[in-house]
Amino acid sequence: MLIYILRRTFASVVVLLLSSVLLFFLTTKAGDPYADLRGSNADNIEQLKAARAATMHLDLDWYERYWIWLKGVAGCFTGSCDLGTTRAGQDVLFLTGTAAGATMRLVTAATLIAIVIGVALGILTAIRQYSGFDYGVTFAAFLFFSLPVFWAAVLLKEFGAIRYNDWIATGQLGPVMIVLVAAVLAVVIPSTLGGDRRRRMITGGTTFVFVVAVLLLLNLLDWYRHPISGPFMVLLVSAGAAVLVTAIVSGIRNRTALYAALTTAVVGTIAYTVLAFTPLLADPSWLGLFGLFVVTIVVSLLIGRIWGGYNRKQVMLITGVTGVVTSLVVVADILMGYWASFLGLKSRPISTIGAQTPNFTGDFWQRLIDYGTQLILPTVLLALVSIATHSRFTRSSMLEVLNQDYVRTARAKGLSEREVIVKHAFRNSLIPITTIVAFDFATLIGGAVITETVFGWKGMGQLFQEGLVNVDPPPVMAFFLVTGTAAIVMNLIADLAYASLDPRIRR
Repeated sequence: MLIYILRRTFASVVVLLLSSVLLFFLTTKAGDPYADLRGSNADNIEQLKAARAATMHLDLDWYERYWIWLKGVAGCFTGSCDLGTTRAGQDVLFLTGTAAGATMRLVTAATLIAIVIGVALGILTAIRQYSGFDYGVTFAAFLFFSLPVFWAAVLLKEFGAIRYNDWIATGQLGPVMIVLVAAVLAVVIPSTLGGDRRRRMITGGTTFVFVVAVLLLLNLLDWYRHPISGPFMVLLVSAGAAVLVTAIVSGIRNRTALYAALTTAVVGTIAYTVLAFTPLLADPSWLGLFGLFVVTIVVSLLIGRIWGGYNRKQVMLITGVTGVVTSLVVVADILMGYWASFLGLKSRPISTIGAQTPNFTGDFWQRLIDYGTQLILPTVLLALVSIATHSRFTRSSMLEVLNQDYVRTARAKGLSEREVIVKHAFRNSLIPITTIVAFDFATLIGGAVITETVFGWKGMGQLFQEGLVNVDPPPVMAFFLVTGTAAIVMNLIADLAYASLDPRIRR
């Protein structure tokens, strides 16, 4: 296994090295680095040209300049990293650190959302092949995949920011919107659940009435501006997640796993109630939150180990996932509690440009809400295309596996449909899905160039664009270094996943 990893890593590094040579050469030939100075009438124009030549090493051949850059990158392994300077004299390493943080925050969120939603939709459409739900998801996937990014970004700005900010001032849904939302859900939910026509009509009618009642109640409570939160809501949602995770992984009839998952949800809620008014949650730090998250995972796994018995590994998996979900629910509940005070500081919560609000004054949780609201629109934009891709590949892979002989044999043996789908079909369909996920992460970083430009994010896209326009290789190469390294790491993870899913690949 170690030799397999080393061989794949070596091949990836060679590809990265050769690609960097080609990109550096193309960047140096992309234009004239003196273009902005040639039309200048300044008296010291020659001194300006000489200073730029000294800063960018323009008196050297391109391969000599590349060698200087490569030695600086090699210094990163010895603690003396040097990615060069821009033509304005700014340190590229510092710019890359700042830009990479914004871009990685954006791309990571979009990737996680795309994986969860895209794979889930792909599995459901494969199970419900040629149903109304399948046709609806297929239509939406092709629609989102073909959307021009810049045009979709403008639509999101208009409806997701400007009009939303106008609406949140009152926070009341009108009668037409309530009926429209209820009607859409009354069509989508029965299509997803399936059944004969009578069952779908009953489900649709019940959904319509329930949604209308809930939305009217939320209007009366002014929930959109003052959302209700607290330990009871955390317990309710976490317990629901525990039941869902148990049903998917081991089946709801596995009482040991179900009780372990519910215990995890209860312990998490109790811990939240105890810590809610302590500095650990009332005024936290990122390091403190990370420490609490690690403790949550450890306690969740310990609960699974105590309850597990002979099926310990599976129960620990269930409690671990439940612990992660409970942690996310706790954070969401805290943010809901701070939403009203956040609106008091920023009445129009979602800005159309920027990764954060300049000079924003607020505590830790209010700043986190600000980061989150600024992250929503570009994340949705990047995730839409990826969701379409993941859902299509997952559906295709699942359908191919579901038609295999061993799946028919599993059904003939009397296994439940959940066991057939989760244990037999899904695992064996993961290899092509893993490939798409690995490539998609690096692709999203490249696609973020347009998204960051439209939404005014100072990320890797802006760094790349400015470097290319100015015929300045160091910023362009910094972008390549981040994206290339991300591609190598993700491909290596994919290779390891292949070997884990199918041991034959190791040979």
